[in-house]
Amino acid sequence: MSTILFHEIVFGPIHSRRLGASLGMNLLPYDGKLCSFDCIYCECGYNKDFKTKTKLPDRENVKAALEDKLIRLQKENAKIDVITFAGNGEPTLHPQFAEIIDDTIELRNRFFPEAKISVLSNAMHANKQSVFEALQKVDNNILKLDSAILSTVQLLDRPNSPSYTVEKQVDLFKKFEGDFILQTMFVRGSHNGKIVDNTTQEEVDAWLKVVEETQPKEVMIYTIDRETPEKNLEKVSLDKLKEIAKRVEDLGIKVNVAG
Repeated sequence: MSTILFHEIVFGPIHSRRLGASLGMNLLPYDGKLCSFDCIYCECGYNKDFKTKTKLPDRENVKAALEDKLIRLQKENAKIDVITFAGNGEPTLHPQFAEIIDDTIELRNRFFPEAKISVLSNAMHANKQSVFEALQKVDNNILKLDSAILSTVQLLDRPNSPSYTVEKQVDLFKKFEGDFILQTMFVRGSHNGKIVDNTTQEEVDAWLKVVEETQPKEVMIYTIDRETPEKNLEKVSLDKLKEIAKRVEDLGIKVNVAG
């Protein structure tokens, strides 16, 4: 099984379909995966296949690694559009996430003041006050919702909390009062003999209701681009993504499409 694990705290810059020249931040184990979702399309593979006992990098190591990288990039006259927290799982699981965001803002302002700071999150931990406040400080607070139908989320994203509900996630989104970006992976195929397709009319209608209800400042819709742990998945066509995007635009909301 081909997977992508990031073996450094700071990696790149790499080209992001949605964000441009992105300097990646991995707050999770360098030799495994740590996530509160177990998405069947995750480029890092399934949680069970990449368990680790490696400690998370502490705040001081993260700051030192980022500062060193930014100094080198500045000397090289490199261009970065964004510093992106993603890595080998869910970045907001790090117990010092809020403090690391503060350090990152300080370093960004010193070395690359034009760069944005982005966090790619499944949003499950935004109910923790320190995480919520940290996400409010970043330029691109990018929160996942792949479906507004719970059974689809359980099949596609496989949250590890039995108390997960779409309604709870929507309530968390609302707390940001529109200051967030909603990201959705559209995909078709099957998993464990069950059909996976969050592009049906029922799915898109339910999802659009959440978009309208939560009023994000932007919506990012995309489809798979790399090998996935579930082999029975396929890309959604760009035409279909644009069709969905048009319905979002009709709500007066900006859309970013990555096919």
